Amino acid sequence: MAVAVRKSEIFMIVPAFNEGSVIRATLRQLFEPGYSVVVVDDGSNDNTWKHLKDLKIHRLRHPFNLGQGAALQSAVSYAMEQGAKYMVHFDADGQHSVEDIPGLLAPVMTGRADVALGSRFLRREDWQAVPPTRRLLLKGGVVVNWLLTGLWLTDAHNGARALNRKAAQKIVLRENGFAHATEILQQIRTLGLRYVECPTRIRYTEYSLHKGQRFWHAFDVFVDLLIKRVLR
Repeated sequence: MAVAVRKSEIFMIVPAFNEGSVIRATLRQLFEPGYSVVVVDDGSNDNTWKHLKDLKIHRLRHPFNLGQGAALQSAVSYAMEQGAKYMVHFDADGQHSVEDIPGLLAPVMTGRADVALGSRFLRREDWQAVPPTRRLLLKGGVVVNWLLTGLWLTDAHNGARALNRKAAQKIVLRENGFAHATEILQQIRTLGLRYVECPTRIRYTEYSLHKGQRFWHAFDVFVDLLIKRVLR
């Protein structure tokens, strides 16, 4: 059963690092519908922080770059203190679509799941929008995630997620960098949280593809975690 909730009790969690050229456009689509927005400027050395100052959002700033996992944890902890009932992870680079947010929130707000994980491989039009090379790498990431966490998903390292308050309280990120994506899945399994995958569309622009080199770092992290597990 859906729970009555004000949109202001739904917090968008946005980690940002050197996103000055796109951050305002990304955030505008989030606070216009009435969601609360928490942005963590993770030690940016461009003008990201300057672009946040006149927006109707919650602003946090790390004095130096700690990594996306640390930024997410800071934002979630803050949102919890503000009384957030539901949280949505949303990338700052403009890749995610605000139209996908209701679909991500639906299973956690109706009690069907504690965590909703975005996937670009559930709708034909979504996976067709993924560049072929990236598609292959993501499917390799799916296998690595399964080996590390025991969860077989259709997508890997998709930053779009929705969590209810229970999940947000239980999931504590200790991996500051890109390994947080795998850590979230590990905790979902070990904590016995219910999860579903929901369709999301990723917008691949010249800017996002350039920033997308981060995926290579993430894939390196996956391999590193796998080696650590084998040697453990």
